Amino acid sequence: MASSTIISRKMIKLLSPTPPSLRCHKLSFMDHINFHLHSPYAFFYPKIPQNYSSKISQILENSLSKVLSFYYPLAGKINNNYTYVDCNDTGVEYLNVRIDCPMSQIIDDPYNDAVGVVFPQDLPWSSSLNRSPLVVQLSHFDCGGIAVSACTSHTIFDGHSLSKFINDWASTARNMDFKPSPQFNASTFFPLPSETNLSSTLPTKHPSKRHVSRMYNFSSSNLTRLKDMVTKESHVKNPTRIEVASALVHKCGVTMSMEKSGMFKPTLMTHAMNLRPPIPLNTMGNAVCIILTTTVTEDEVKLPNFVAKLQKDKQQLRDKLKDMKKDMMPLYTLELGKNAMNIIEKDTHDVYVCSGMTNTGLHKIDFGWGEPVRVTLATSNKNNFIFMDEQSGDGLNVLITLTKDYMLKFQSNKELLEFASPVVESTK
Repeated sequence: MASSTIISRKMIKLLSPTPPSLRCHKLSFMDHINFHLHSPYAFFYPKIPQNYSSKISQILENSLSKVLSFYYPLAGKINNNYTYVDCNDTGVEYLNVRIDCPMSQIIDDPYNDAVGVVFPQDLPWSSSLNRSPLVVQLSHFDCGGIAVSACTSHTIFDGHSLSKFINDWASTARNMDFKPSPQFNASTFFPLPSETNLSSTLPTKHPSKRHVSRMYNFSSSNLTRLKDMVTKESHVKNPTRIEVASALVHKCGVTMSMEKSGMFKPTLMTHAMNLRPPIPLNTMGNAVCIILTTTVTEDEVKLPNFVAKLQKDKQQLRDKLKDMKKDMMPLYTLELGKNAMNIIEKDTHDVYVCSGMTNTGLHKIDFGWGEPVRVTLATSNKNNFIFMDEQSGDGLNVLITLTKDYMLKFQSNKELLEFASPVVESTK
């Protein structure tokens, strides 16, 4: 197990102070009901050009200082009942850390859990209330490679907002004249109603140490094979790569569950849907609704049937939202979230959670020294599938988190391995 040593810790201040008129950033109802934790992303760069090696930290600090002037809520403090951010320019926590191993020891580990060393201890997926809404760590490996990790408050940012920020930060690092254009106006679309019950939020569960994660790759050719198989055996039209890949990992999860229990258990799979549009693309904050897809028979688990069901659920949600007033969307999202939590608490279904960070550019984040060889997250809760673009080509990487005993069964599933391969082969 690699260990780390903190070389320095500082607060990065904004290059330009936040105007008094922007001091109070009102959180939206969607922000208020969301998970109040830090989302942890890491970017690995193994080869740093000679002309950059001595000034990496300075480049990151200077560009972060400038981009924070546009993303000022990240340098403030979230109030105790999650209704606003005091944009007091406290700054962002920034750590310089030495890792006592080569990068290959981390990214060549078959289990993704090894990446935890590039995040501040105990911060990933933990409460964002009493810490800086953004915490950055620059990790230096023995081999000369580096990792840049960012833990951002889910109260302030959803996945779309996070990817916009990271892209803008990288663009600023390459060109200090770059001017981002985020709009922190989500509360105008999703205002907090005056009668809000401030305890009405989605429950937060922290990851267990008994969970492990592995990353699998679906190549473009295998995704095409999956799509062809689904469309030939059903009336499904134009399935997306995430639809067919999530259908496969869902089916593998059901197989694993049946092998362990000896019987079929109904399932619930959730997918996140970005509400941009109709919300403008540069609106920062949380603008996501969830799709709930259930199966109650083994026949519904078959890939063509599940993809058809998923497409139907997505279209029904789109139709529902199309005629809905924007200020009613958070209440509807909260209702869907509570329905899912009720199912989880009753334990009548096996629950799988999907989220996608595709088409965001995160797999190509370049601060000036090239693109990363790996983009990943810290291990999260069980039965969690996070889809990302692969580093090259049109394939998908999926980060799969399960309990340890389930992972041992899952990773040997023949149908999974027919279409997906582990990003790192296991030697254990």
